[in-house]
Amino acid sequence: MVDLPSGEVAVTAVLEGPAEPWAAIAVAHGAGAGCGHPFLVGFTRGLNAAGVATLRFNFPYVEAGRRMPGPASQALATWQAAEAALRRRVPGAPVWAAGKSYGGRMASMAAAEGLISPAGLVYLGYPLHPPGRPDKPRVAHLPDVGPPQLFVEGTNDPFVDPHEQLADAVASCRDAAVHWIDGGNHSFEVKGRKRPADDVGESLAPIVVAWMRAHS
Repeated sequence: MVDLPSGEVAVTAVLEGPAEPWAAIAVAHGAGAGCGHPFLVGFTRGLNAAGVATLRFNFPYVEAGRRMPGPASQALATWQAAEAALRRRVPGAPVWAAGKSYGGRMASMAAAEGLISPAGLVYLGYPLHPPGRPDKPRVAHLPDVGPPQLFVEGTNDPFVDPHEQLADAVASCRDAAVHWIDGGNHSFEVKGRKRPADDVGESLAPIVVAWMRAHS
């Protein structure tokens, strides 16, 4: 349940993983798809295989059948509820946060405002700016994020072009790193390499697990 000004709202959430995980991570979807998108299913499958419990969840606007995100405050409240639910369901394991594009940006905002306190944050295609609009960066809050941050980005992603702008944003953070996927677009698809979305998502899991291990 998510506590919104209009009242409590139930959202879909899927908890998966081994019986005794060494870590747990909440995973949010991008702006255009819910938590059942094959990319996220594959990504969490890879994490589960590596001993990490995962909680995929929807934002309220998706639950209501809308295509466009609602107010950021609703997404931040959902992140707060998701982290709390994961801590209750997987007691004792360190809790992390991850999100595809919009979902990751909302996690960063929640962390910057102190609404969530994960062990670290993972952004799968952080939307640094709207495509073609590097003059509208979404970076002002990133230096306020206390936990370590990992930006997993495709080199052909129009949301992080020019790359130097992302490098500057990362340099402004307290503890952040970038892992580039050569040739990847915003969905991490590589031209000339046709792969199912779940396979693409699963291929990113080892990168994230290695980073989590290094920061545990």
